[in-house]
Amino acid sequence: MQMKKRNGLVMLTAMFSLMLLSNCQSQTNNKQEVQPQKKESMKNKEIIVDVRSPEEWAHDGHAECSVNYPLDEIESKVDDLKNYDHIVLVCRSGNRAGVAKRILEQAGLKNIENKGPWQNASCAN
Repeated sequence: MQMKKRNGLVMLTAMFSLMLLSNCQSQTNNKQEVQPQKKESMKNKEIIVDVRSPEEWAHDGHAECSVNYPLDEIESKVDDLKNYDHIVLVCRSGNRAGVAKRILEQAGLKNIENKGPWQNASCAN
């Protein structure tokens, strides 16, 4: 009887060890399949900039994918915006976005689009 218990314990230990080994091997295989992502620069990306006041942006709605750079601060954001290849500007009607576009173009930025009202911003990127 002692021998049967011992054999059973050995078998149980062996099965448990195999399960653990199998699980570890599975996790190792999963790790090997995952390739590290290359850090992508912000170039070739689009940014949607809402040039309304922070109050308008917060209380009157905004596109979820947009950032709020108020018109009176747009010149201080030129260096940040140089990291993007396409800049989309929006506001309430398009007037302030037009002013912001002229300011950014005078600062040397290119590929700037005035989309008019913020509701025209498309977050599908």
